[in-house]
Amino acid sequence: MGQQETVDVDEVFRVETHGIDPIPDAERHGSAKDLFWLWFGSNLTFTYVINGALAVAFGLSFWQATAVVVIGGLSFFAISAAGLGGIRTGTATLVISRAAFGVRGNFPAGVLNWVVSIGYTIVNTVVGTLALEVFFAEIGWQSGTAGRAVALLVTLALTFAVAMWGHATVQFAERWMAYVLAAGFGVLLLFVLPGTDTAAPAGAAPGLSGWSLAFVVMLAGPFSYLPMPADYTRYLPRTTSLKSITWMGALGGFLSSVALGVAGVAAATQTDMTDAVAGAESLLPGWFQPLFLALVLGGSVTNSIITLYSSSLNLQVLGIPWSRARAIVISAAVTALGSLAALFLTDFTTSLLSFLSLLIIVFAPWGGVFLADMLLRRCHYDADALHTGSAGAYWYRSGYHPAGITALLTGMTFAALTCDSELWTGPLVAPLGGADLTLLGSVVSGLTYWALTRRRVAAYAPAA
Repeated sequence: MGQQETVDVDEVFRVETHGIDPIPDAERHGSAKDLFWLWFGSNLTFTYVINGALAVAFGLSFWQATAVVVIGGLSFFAISAAGLGGIRTGTATLVISRAAFGVRGNFPAGVLNWVVSIGYTIVNTVVGTLALEVFFAEIGWQSGTAGRAVALLVTLALTFAVAMWGHATVQFAERWMAYVLAAGFGVLLLFVLPGTDTAAPAGAAPGLSGWSLAFVVMLAGPFSYLPMPADYTRYLPRTTSLKSITWMGALGGFLSSVALGVAGVAAATQTDMTDAVAGAESLLPGWFQPLFLALVLGGSVTNSIITLYSSSLNLQVLGIPWSRARAIVISAAVTALGSLAALFLTDFTTSLLSFLSLLIIVFAPWGGVFLADMLLRRCHYDADALHTGSAGAYWYRSGYHPAGITALLTGMTFAALTCDSELWTGPLVAPLGGADLTLLGSVVSGLTYWALTRRRVAAYAPAA
């Protein structure tokens, strides 16, 4: 009886006790539709409005920028497919990636992913806090330091509470917040789209540089999700169709990111979007502006919830000997400190965004290797070996998989040579006409991995 009482049940508003340990079949539940609401809700974030506006700022016309937004949305098929290993192994993405890089070789990417997830959580927290601060001012609350502090506290509390409860509460919150946010952003589209100037000239011909920068901006967000999709598929029953998992997750992310991206493109043809929140707000009637600010806050929270939740699993992958619920306190504390710095030290925000944009040099190639390994194995892994360290099949040579590390470094080298960011400009950018080809590092690393391992890596065949 005592043992039965300790069995974890993944329920809403009950602290989840499972972490990266494999989810037993008896405790699996849900359906692929849950993934639709997860990715749909978490991507109803104002960031995509900003990205769409940036595409126009890079010189693209309305239709050109819209094409980039749609292609960027299609990347969610790869993101959703990256979660297929979760249903087979019952564990998190950064545990599964040990198969591609080795147990020790997987560690550096785990560290960087935690940094990226916390970085994006800070950015979203700051955006939500500033929107809530303006909202307070518009309803008569005196802003200033006190108003900003309260806004930060509310934003952090909303994010932390949901993420701390765990998987079931995250999915519940994403679904119900998606209903509200979708309705609100739908109204936003009704106000913004009719005034679109589709014939507006694109300031200057975008050239290869403009096109490549637009794609980097549009795809950087989805690529940052690559180390986390299995975190949300690991509870699904093994009988769940892999096709339905891919389609439901992809459709959710596609619809929300494209709708808001097009809103940003449309807004940029009508007003100055240098300050995207103020620019979009200027296109809205006065009665809707406070609601718009609430939408910005809600979108920031839904996006932060999944990154903060995955960061707690990430810490367990790195060896933190704490439960998931305790580990998330570390992530929340760092997020709070980073948000304080970003809100009161303006240079910190700029530096953080530049640093996050530079890390695509690592994560595009990492994603290429991970997806190539998944395809070669046909999503079949030795689940026990993923957790057994030196005694398992994924220890390779002293904990490193030479092929995975070689492919990763090859892709990173290509990405670094062709990267155009504020902190680093690769030597091949100028000869390429200013093009930023960082994202192609994923293709280079994936093909390199395939060439090195296509006859060695095989799908794990579980015993009958």
